[in-house]
Amino acid sequence: MKKVSVLKKLLAVCITSMLFVGCTNTNTTNVKEENKTVKVTDVRGEIEIPAKPERIVDLSGNSDILSILGYKVVGTANSDAYDYKKFPTYLEDTLKDAKILGYSMQDTMDVEAIMNLNPDLIIISTVQEKMYDQLKEIAPTVMIKLDALNWKEDIKTLAKTFNREEAANTWLENYDKKSKEAQNKIKETQGSNTTYLSFLASGGQFYVFDGAGFGNVLYEDLGLSKPEGMPKQTDISLPVVTYEGLAQIKADHIFVIATDEDLKTLEGNAIWNSLLPVKNGKVTTLPSSPYFNQGYSPIGREKLLDEIVAMLNEKK
Repeated sequence: MKKVSVLKKLLAVCITSMLFVGCTNTNTTNVKEENKTVKVTDVRGEIEIPAKPERIVDLSGNSDILSILGYKVVGTANSDAYDYKKFPTYLEDTLKDAKILGYSMQDTMDVEAIMNLNPDLIIISTVQEKMYDQLKEIAPTVMIKLDALNWKEDIKTLAKTFNREEAANTWLENYDKKSKEAQNKIKETQGSNTTYLSFLASGGQFYVFDGAGFGNVLYEDLGLSKPEGMPKQTDISLPVVTYEGLAQIKADHIFVIATDEDLKTLEGNAIWNSLLPVKNGKVTTLPSSPYFNQGYSPIGREKLLDEIVAMLNEKK
């Protein structure tokens, strides 16, 4: 009897020890998983970052691309170009849980506000380069430089940096399919040869969208035709024309992006009112916020596809 009792006790001790060791191993595995890092290459070289960052602060202006890649940010500089305290409408849902820290074209932002978010990864562009030394003391900091004129390559570049090429390719494939469908709808209702012009009216000058922004959505993504007399865009800066230059562009349909004040000035001008699209009622007016910047955002572009189809259907 005593032998049986001793055996039972020994067995109980062994089982308890096994359970304890098992729990200990599980906890160790979890800790190791949480602390796992990967090496990525940014414009400054190789840097070690968390494999699964959970508190990303992005100051680069690419929080929309990060969302496409499957990341969520806790802090962002993707604010509205006309009001740095709010999100542009096309990103309100995507970034609704993030804190606005500034505007992505600012070279400095509130370091204390960034610290208070307790980030485990910070992403900046070369615009914020002078903040780098401060920020790297808070969390691993990745500095990126994107082309801005080739938005698809920008997505691929960021995806490669974070090893998320598959997510990027899937999103781009879906975008191309959607843009083709939108193109077909527009050409069915507006005709295949209709030409389109888009510009920002500001202070009596006209910033013409061609190789970037709204115009790039029209010409590249939707495959619509450019009018004769277009000034060419050679870099990120939009070509600028006067009223006389505007009259030289022979468009069938015009998209005007303007503040209320600039639109009022435009509509009171004799040259503007002499243009054929104006006389024919083939002008679509859009507010500067959000449309000035919307064509520069992949998520903004995606929303524009449906919006442009609806806008043109109203002008049939």
